[in-house]
Amino acid sequence: MIPRYTRPEMAAIWSPEARFSIWFEIEAHAATAMARLGIIPQEAADALWRWWATKPAIDVAAIEAIEAVTRHDVIAFLTWVSGQVGEEARFLHQGMTSSDVLDTALAVQLARATDLLLADMDQVLDALRARAEEHRHTPCIGRSHGIHAEPITFGFKLAQAFAEFARGRARLEAARAEIATCAISGAVGTFAHVPPEVEAHVAAEMGLGVEPISTQVIPRDRHAAWFATLGLIASSIERLATEIRHLQRTEVLEAEEWFAPGQKGSSAMPHKRNPVLSENLTGLARLVRSAVVPAMENVALWHERDISHSSVERGIAPDASVHLDFALVRLAGVIERLVVYPERMRANLERMGGLIHSQQVLLALTQAGMGRDVAYAAVQRNAMRVWESDGRLKLKDLLAADPEISARLSPSELDRLFDLGQHFRHIDTIFARVFA
Repeated sequence: MIPRYTRPEMAAIWSPEARFSIWFEIEAHAATAMARLGIIPQEAADALWRWWATKPAIDVAAIEAIEAVTRHDVIAFLTWVSGQVGEEARFLHQGMTSSDVLDTALAVQLARATDLLLADMDQVLDALRARAEEHRHTPCIGRSHGIHAEPITFGFKLAQAFAEFARGRARLEAARAEIATCAISGAVGTFAHVPPEVEAHVAAEMGLGVEPISTQVIPRDRHAAWFATLGLIASSIERLATEIRHLQRTEVLEAEEWFAPGQKGSSAMPHKRNPVLSENLTGLARLVRSAVVPAMENVALWHERDISHSSVERGIAPDASVHLDFALVRLAGVIERLVVYPERMRANLERMGGLIHSQQVLLALTQAGMGRDVAYAAVQRNAMRVWESDGRLKLKDLLAADPEISARLSPSELDRLFDLGQHFRHIDTIFARVFA
């Protein structure tokens, strides 16, 4: 985790103290269930919780020092806890294996991280909804292949992004449900030394579901689906960030990131106002997506378990969640403070002399009896003259002067076909569908 791109709320989930606290709670809840079943003395479970009630500081350095000798993180943790609790700690970890603790704890961390990400998504969706409504009827040009196509509204552009992030949020909710499972099933998942009732109790206490069948580990397809979901959300972030970067180009300048008082755009050129936040979001999206392939490769473990996935997850789980958390909050801020230039949008819309209405003329000619290929050729030959004049010539004037077209369309009909409002007749319907 890089401090520059880390928010404290998410970092706290992945701290050693948080991890060891979750480990203890899993072990203590398991002990409680075992005591109820008569597997261990009730006093052993009570001793664990009495010590925990004192809110002890977790000595990470001491645990790491033990691990330096044992070369086993869970054993090091259990050894340290035993030294704090005393004789009754000998009943810790009865019938359990390390992965019961590690995988269940990871599930808790991923679920908590997902809850933060869902809240982040809500910030993005709220910002997109507000700005989309603000610009529901602000005309701008729609582009395909980077070239002027037909008119849209800026609100329509933002509503599309809202719909995409809403789908991402739904996927994230589903991914949370899939990842939040508990496995306390013993060495190869058969409950040979720890009954299923213990697993059920720990799952309920830790806010998890019960893994229907595990080996020695929770199946990694669950984790792969979670990382894939984060990767998809990152791609949506990059798509919107790339759009903002294009809109801020000097030749376009229909919108730009807010430029703070005192902010500097370049160490060399005082005039610069660069889309640095959107560029940063593009880079963060790449980092999040970089976790997806390793997560997919973690699915294929040897037999009932190996640890090839472990080192991977120690890196990608904190990094992917931290980077996506930071990126979503940054994106929400970019959208909330995005500076929009309706006048520039209108100027760009009108820049190419009415070419954006060519399809309306084509359709009107076909309805007036002209064959589609003939109509297309007639409109195109006039459109190309406008294109080559860089918009100095006006399409409507050329069409009115073209005998083949004027014979089919009157001046008043041409005026109607060049009415911008024709393109926006169904914007309200689209908004009702998106924001229902």
